[in-house]
Amino acid sequence: QVQLVDSGGGLVQAGGSLRLSCAPSGRSFSSYAMGWFRQAPGKEREFVAAIIWSGSSTYYTDSVKGRFIISGDNAKNTVYLEMNSLKPEDTAVYYCMTYCTGNGCSTSGNWGQGTQVTVAS
Repeated sequence: QVQLVDSGGGLVQAGGSLRLSCAPSGRSFSSYAMGWFRQAPGKEREFVAAIIWSGSSTYYTDSVKGRFIISGDNAKNTVYLEMNSLKPEDTAVYYCMTYCTGNGCSTSGNWGQGTQVTVAS
């Protein structure tokens, strides 16, 4: 199974910044997209940002546009999420994920274990 390890979460004051990282652990794989989702307490998991390696296209949910930046290294299957001007409503567990091909890749995506981001008002 393809495994991802996400990190970089923590406690930050409103208006502050954090940088999340996601890297593979274990077997190598070929990824064609990577992204970040988040889940706040009592809410559904929601899309935050994604990068499509072919063409390096990036996508964001409206609530983070202009504040968050997704970037990464296709060759290393790593992805980052730079989060600026954080708001209390950004508080959630953030999960990285990838759509990949090859052994150990799931058609529904492969996910990291999650990293907690807490923004204090």
